[in-house]
Amino acid sequence: MRFKHSLAFLLLAGASLLVSGCMQATSPATGRTFSTPISEAQENKIGAEEHPKILAEFGGAYSEKPALNTYIDSVGQFVAATSERQDVKYTFTVLNTADINAFALPGGYIYITRGLLGLAVNEAEVAGVLGHEVGHVTARHTAERMGQQQKAQLGVLAGVLLGSILGGEQGGQLGGQLATEGAQTYLGHYSQDQEFEADTLGVRYLKRATYDPQAMASFLSALNADTHLQARLAGNEAAADAYSMKQSHPRTADRVQQAINAAGPATPGAMLARNEFLTKIDGILWGEDPNDGVVKGREFIHPGLRFTFTAPPGFKLQNQPSQVVGQGKNAAMIFDMGPKNVGDLAAYVQSQWNPKAKVTDVQRIDINGMEGATGIAQGSVNNQPAMFRLVAVRFPDNRVYRFLFMASTNGFQSMDSVFGAAANSFRQLATNEATGYKPMRIRVVEVKAGDTIDSLAARMAVPEAKVDWFKILNRLDQGQPLQAGQLVKIVSY
Repeated sequence: MRFKHSLAFLLLAGASLLVSGCMQATSPATGRTFSTPISEAQENKIGAEEHPKILAEFGGAYSEKPALNTYIDSVGQFVAATSERQDVKYTFTVLNTADINAFALPGGYIYITRGLLGLAVNEAEVAGVLGHEVGHVTARHTAERMGQQQKAQLGVLAGVLLGSILGGEQGGQLGGQLATEGAQTYLGHYSQDQEFEADTLGVRYLKRATYDPQAMASFLSALNADTHLQARLAGNEAAADAYSMKQSHPRTADRVQQAINAAGPATPGAMLARNEFLTKIDGILWGEDPNDGVVKGREFIHPGLRFTFTAPPGFKLQNQPSQVVGQGKNAAMIFDMGPKNVGDLAAYVQSQWNPKAKVTDVQRIDINGMEGATGIAQGSVNNQPAMFRLVAVRFPDNRVYRFLFMASTNGFQSMDSVFGAAANSFRQLATNEATGYKPMRIRVVEVKAGDTIDSLAARMAVPEAKVDWFKILNRLDQGQPLQAGQLVKIVSY
């Protein structure tokens, strides 16, 4: 969480590309025809314009290990060189976020997160992810989606974005702050057919580049295991896919395997490049960077800005570049920074935070010795009545931080007390607390004679499920044995 003062909702096409008609186009990779409002030249322009916004929205490029960025770019360029579109200048970027994700913009801008690299176990898995995204570019899937959106009269690309979570005039205005997916929404949500087509093309490029295409399936398996472990630890395994990369990439193991089988046998001696990859990622950050704040269960700690708070029971927190979002059962919250130079807090909550919202029951409050103000507003969520608790608090350095809580109208009264408790948990960190957080990192170690899964997992710095995490990070969750001399990943400080 970097606390930008406004979230960049990335309208991919931009005002300059609001064109009125569609043209027939042909996918260079598949030969399939479709309607689209933009040309290939306009795709390049879109990518170049949106690239800086993506960097701002997703934590910037991972600059701590420049050699890693060079390495990932070389893998991506190697795969892209086998594709049908050599007119595209491909740009591969490692993003500094713990999220496990990858996506592509038109014009060949392809992104992969350091969180995904930490989960991957060999170069072929990464090449498979990048090949899939290259497939979206070569098939011109974004251009096709834009044509579909225009046909549906939803605007050139606005319909691809997630709209406000909240409906109605007041709810929509407040909900603009709760549109938590930001740019991630339009970057995913391809149709299942488009995802299968990208898998098919990705396998094609993997084979041409002499990688083992089964790596695409092994990474998807690891992604499933990671997703379900995280959901189980959060006490909500039934909703595992809600926070998964699969939510924006609707792929199944069967369909991925179908694409692999359709491509025929792999090249004899096909590459995995496990040790080479592990050597490159040794020391990479794992989990959140303390400089941007850390989620620990329901607690959010920002050592740099020296504050912490605890979300209501049952909430799952997500740390995003401009805000912290919490989701519970039939309730949600967002925490962010208010604008500069806020004057009277009660007046700010009453009419300045959201001029179009009718805020009632405005009160001045004290939060751990800090000036605060709160009020209530009404709106709707998915066309259902909802109520909102607004809380603003002035920090000792004069910054204003904001909590926005939401629940259904029927459930608000029972939730309001826990909303208040969460806001009242906001406090300043002592100096020794703020300096006590160190980032966790992926460390690559060699298995010694006598090492076991349990003994190596005991070295993991994760607070729980050490054996589970060790198995997932090293693909040992299917009963594979350890071997002396093998390189494995652990998480440590």
